[in-house]
Amino acid sequence: MAFSTRPLFNHTLSSPPLHQPKKQKPVIPLFSNSHSTPPPLRSSPCFRAKFGTFTNPSSKLGFSVKVGSQNGYSSGDEAQSLIPEATPQEDYSWVSVIIPFVFPALGGLLFGYDIGATSGATISLTSAELSGTTWFNLTAVQLGLVVSGSLYGALFGSLLVYPIADFLGRRRELITAAALYLLGGLITGCAPGLGVLLVGRLLYGIGIGMAMHGAPLYIAETCPSQIRGTLVSLKELFIVLGILIDAIGGWRYMYGISAPIALLMGIGMWILPPSPRWLLLRAAQGKGSVKEYKEKAVLALSKLRGRPPGDKVSEKQIEETLVTLKSAYADQESEGSLMDIFQGPSLKAFIIAGGLVLFQQITGQPSVLYYAGPILQSAGFSAAADATKVSVIIGLFKFVMTGIAVLKVDDLGRRPLLIVGVSGLALSLFLLSAYYKFLGGFPLVAVASLLLYVGCYQISFGPISWLMVSEIFPLQTRGKGISLAVLTNFGSNALVTFAFSPLKEALGADNLFLLFGAIALISLLFVVLIVPETKGLSLEEIESKILK
Repeated sequence: MAFSTRPLFNHTLSSPPLHQPKKQKPVIPLFSNSHSTPPPLRSSPCFRAKFGTFTNPSSKLGFSVKVGSQNGYSSGDEAQSLIPEATPQEDYSWVSVIIPFVFPALGGLLFGYDIGATSGATISLTSAELSGTTWFNLTAVQLGLVVSGSLYGALFGSLLVYPIADFLGRRRELITAAALYLLGGLITGCAPGLGVLLVGRLLYGIGIGMAMHGAPLYIAETCPSQIRGTLVSLKELFIVLGILIDAIGGWRYMYGISAPIALLMGIGMWILPPSPRWLLLRAAQGKGSVKEYKEKAVLALSKLRGRPPGDKVSEKQIEETLVTLKSAYADQESEGSLMDIFQGPSLKAFIIAGGLVLFQQITGQPSVLYYAGPILQSAGFSAAADATKVSVIIGLFKFVMTGIAVLKVDDLGRRPLLIVGVSGLALSLFLLSAYYKFLGGFPLVAVASLLLYVGCYQISFGPISWLMVSEIFPLQTRGKGISLAVLTNFGSNALVTFAFSPLKEALGADNLFLLFGAIALISLLFVVLIVPETKGLSLEEIESKILK
């Protein structure tokens, strides 16, 4: 496999010029307004400082990072600027973009609800008084299967969509996910025995895997580029909201209440149109009449923006995007092979996306959150009620910090939030290690470290990783790429969760958190050297300016 000898990314942290010269009728990417002129970029003081140049000549991938001021993008073999010029932005109303966001985001809400409800449901399920069954006395292995059944299903679901994502399309995939959520919730809630219960958990998990693949895809491909970061990150807020929902009643009610939400999601996705970008991809792949797919894409974009069917603005945007796609994929196979994701621009995208979701998990996120209760109790909150109260505070704090990320991601950009957040993660993990080593007399250190960890995670890896996953892959391999990223996420989540207890026994909590802190420092280096800035770019511009 041959790699280009030019640097993969050339990073700059300075803002482009605030005012750019007017151009005669610029080429408008999909979902931008051809009648508007580029507004001045909002700049942040942190981008105005100039720094040094960092290079790694020994890297096999040829990574080179330059931090400083540049003007625009260069061509040929010259390095590309990390922060490109402003592009014309699309006029939109929030009313028209909220509906295409809410129904896919319900898939995230149902994922989060499963995480939050499972702990309470298992207590009810194994209680002689609350279970209402004769098989409540579950072994540790059986209970573990109930808890992790949805995770195994999510792993299988992410594998399942890899070869069929482009065939299904984003809309049909989310309809299928909603049906699996509905079926899984009903089967679990009405299960007459453990075997049926586990089948329901597995089906629900497959729905999670498909929803976590299709939702960011659909949202990113249908929303205006200038608010893509806000909306995709807002999906993460829906996951946190789902975790915080406190269902009342027994385990059957806790699991079964997801069914009506899944039904609402399915109805909403049935009403929404397909992704215009997916329709154009099928046209470029030669999967049908170009004229027919083009007409469908125009109608879909018009409906998404609340415009009259077949309006001229939508028609112009679709035409220009289709020309770009046909030119880009003229010399490639219509469908592409299963291994295309490991070649050229797609490989670059997978290194970025896969690295982010991997570091999202191996910096200790499952362990710190799943074992928050024991950590807090060992820190001095010995009463279960005290630990529960602090866990609730952590959950609310997580919700607030995710909201801050949602509000600022399209202003500050992806890289600043990642750099600040991951730096905070490393600091909090080292503080947790220090607590277990020599600060045991200060229980507030553990609580403060947990809050710092949660806050920094929720402004960085939490929402930004999924945002980058949804926007960094080229259109031709976007379905397969996101499938692999989702698989990497759930797989590494399972690995870290299952390895936490054995590693804690072998290393001790102090050295374990020290290990996570060291990994966090490596992930910070990865973000600084590898991850580009995509703020304000259309998906087509990300493909042409960053990945090429």
